[in-house]
This record gives sequence, C-alpha cells and structure tokens, in this order.
Amino acid sequence: MSIQVRTMADMMASGESPDILFWVGCAGSFDDRAKKITKALVKILNHCKVNFAVLGTEESCTGDPAKRAGNEFTFQMQALMNIELLNGYEVKKIVTACPHCFNTLKNEYPELGGNYEVIHHTQLIQDLINTGKLALADNGTFKGKKITFHDPCYLGRANDVYEAPRDLIEKLDAALVEMKRCKTNGLCCGAGGAQMFKEAEKGNKEINVERTEDAIETSANIIATGCPFCNTMMTDGVKHFEKEEDVKVMDIAELIANAADL
Repeated sequence: MSIQVRTMADMMASGESPDILFWVGCAGSFDDRAKKITKALVKILNHCKVNFAVLGTEESCTGDPAKRAGNEFTFQMQALMNIELLNGYEVKKIVTACPHCFNTLKNEYPELGGNYEVIHHTQLIQDLINTGKLALADNGTFKGKKITFHDPCYLGRANDVYEAPRDLIEKLDAALVEMKRCKTNGLCCGAGGAQMFKEAEKGNKEINVERTEDAIETSANIIATGCPFCNTMMTDGVKHFEKEEDVKVMDIAELIANAADL
C-alpha cells in the first residue's frame, strides 16, 4: 500500500494550507529504522484525516547536533534558513517524532524569529484518541505484555512531557512497568548532546548498556521509546545482552499503529 504525503510546496501551489506541519527530522528521513516510525505516524495521521504536510526536500536539520556539540554558528545558520522557509509558508503548528527537533523548534527558534506551536507526536496521538478520532482495535495485540517506557531527555526532563506516552501505553491493554530510574530521575540513553555521532570516551561501560540493564530488570517484553536516537541506543543495548528474541524496542507511534490495525 502506497502512503500518500503532500508537501507544503504542493499544497501552497494549489492554494491550500495544512493545519499542521510534520517535521520529519534527519533520523526519520534517512535512518532505516526510524523511517518505520515516520511511516507509523503518517498512517495514524492519514487514518484520522489530519490535514498535514511535510517540507520534503526543503526540510533541513534543525541544527540541534551542531548546537549541542558547541558549534553555535552552524546552528544559527541552519536555524535561520529553516525559519525563513517556515515563515514563508506561514507555518503555525508543527508535530515531530524527534524530541531533539521538538526541543530545538520549541525553545531555541523563538529568539531567532521562529515562533510556532510545537508538539511531540505522543501528544498529538493522545489528542486524536481523546477526541475520538482514533480508536484502538480490540485485537489483543499487546494483551498480557509488559511495556516499560524510556523517557527521552529532551521530552521528559527538558520539557516536562511525561504523561502523554504513558497514557498511550495504558490504552494498549498492557502492563506499564517503570524502570527504577524514570521520569524526572530518568537516565539518558547515551545519544543526546551529539554523542550519537562521536566515539565513546574512556570508561568501563557504555551508557546505553547501563540504561538497557534498567529496562531488562523490569522483565518488560517491550521497551517503548519516543525518540529515534533512544530507539537506536536501546536496540543496540538489547543486542549487547543478546535479548533480541525476548525484548522488542518500539516507538509509541508503532505501538499505537499496530493496536489500531493500521
């Protein structure tokens, strides 16, 4: 089944404007694993008849990795280019499946002239369910399963979004089990601050291995994530412990798309 997604340029050319812009992000566009998260979210948006568009080839990196790595100049160049584009399209509301994009667009762009309502995909999906636009099928996909949620740093501690993803897991007919370090006391997966793109520093253990230990301790069948970087790090952690058969790592959007039979 082909997935239909319109671009902002295409919409503007036909005199239309979307209610919401889906900011796909670098991971969601280019990383093979994260593309599945993008597809799951698009299926949900299409199913709920949300009037949305993407920037397509006009989208560029938000500049988050550059800023976190200390290159403020590159960040501002990226940001100003994006802001000019977004303001040109008169974008008002943005949804993204990446907490890094979410945090940067929401908190770093306003001082450079980019003021938008920015929401994380878990918040949008929660709203679609609460307003009756999305119904979960009674298919028992996750019945009897234990799911633990790993809080992304830029969603949780940086922006206080803790309840939306957990609310969605609880709608799955599964048991939500918390790690000993969660919510405000959560532990980073090891990818934030541009660490994803550099070699590890000296130490006796990788952070993602430490974090995966927390998750495995809960005896969860599924580690739920809300960030493509966290997804990669936790997946690598599960591989480290050779638990791929027992523990799956899935984004909240994928869980919901499966539960809604999309």
